[in-house]
Amino acid sequence: MSEPELSHLSEGQRELLSSTRELAAAELAPIAERGAEGTVNRLLVEALATHGLLGRLFGEGSVAAMDLCLIREGLACECTEAETAFALQGLGFYPLLLAGSSELVESWLPEVAAGRAIAAFALTEPEAGSDVGALSCAAERLDGGWRLTGSKAFISNAPEADIYSIFARTGGPGPKGITAFALPGDADGLSGESIALLSPHPIGRLELDGVVLDDGHVLGEVDGGFGVAMRTLNLFRPSVGAFAVGMAQAALEAAVAHAGDRHAFGRPLRELQAVSHRLAEMATRTQAARLLVHAAAAATDAGADGVSRLVAMAKLYATEAAQYVVDGAVQVLGARGLERGGLLEHLYREVRAPRIYEGTSEIQREIIGRELYRAD
Repeated sequence: MSEPELSHLSEGQRELLSSTRELAAAELAPIAERGAEGTVNRLLVEALATHGLLGRLFGEGSVAAMDLCLIREGLACECTEAETAFALQGLGFYPLLLAGSSELVESWLPEVAAGRAIAAFALTEPEAGSDVGALSCAAERLDGGWRLTGSKAFISNAPEADIYSIFARTGGPGPKGITAFALPGDADGLSGESIALLSPHPIGRLELDGVVLDDGHVLGEVDGGFGVAMRTLNLFRPSVGAFAVGMAQAALEAAVAHAGDRHAFGRPLRELQAVSHRLAEMATRTQAARLLVHAAAAATDAGADGVSRLVAMAKLYATEAAQYVVDGAVQVLGARGLERGGLLEHLYREVRAPRIYEGTSEIQREIIGRELYRAD
């Protein structure tokens, strides 16, 4: 990235982005390569802690949305596995930080922050994805606790996580009847299995067969779980766009390098107008996405009113732009871009999922459209 592309950032922010990218390339990528696709790489999570990145999530004070974005972009440029491990650890444990009792936090925080315990965010169900209010996993009231029964699907880090932030229905229909719980991964009655996806992502299903939790495992207020989920997602949603920007940047750099070195028809590919114009469009969309993501993060950190519209724009545009840029890079490289095990083949599989999780592109457009009339 050139200096002008980052001129809106402070010196400290530019250093965070640069140092994270260097760390990912030198230290984290080799650990990621030794891991098995579709499973939790515990050595990688521990390395994120050792090198201080998990400390950014779980240190003193609240985590800054801008820091999240810069770290996720830097990691994604060099090691998408490290980026995903970092994000999932934060997403999974943040509800406990937000709403858990001091006893829960004191028990789990040291282990999660050190990378010794894996966290997961368990919201989605087989019949409830974007429509969170439709979830049906039930929590039945007991004397001093709750009995949870139901299914969860497409849960990152499942079924290997050590602690889940899980959401179940305790009240009537809709968002107001949902409660958040802290669910230990070794709880009696909890089982699960992995799901193989297009991208090499640790994800799976969970089955809860009468899992009993005491009242101390409730996160926040009973029937207030929807708010816990939304506060968590609102913090992390801008940084999903940053993940996409990092992938787009990596793909753009690969395409630019190839077009400069590869010759066709007696001249470098970059001198062919069709190629140079495609690269120009890829670069423009990448930078536009970066600026939109950083604007959303800055607004989030500032507590600006109406930030949900900007956050939705950032997530929508960045993930769609990354899909375009990665596809364009494959086209520039031709057959080389399709080689199994190559950077672009890897990115091509990785880039599709962010347009779906944490709110599909269609849901982001619904949010933006609704917010346009919020003041009326």
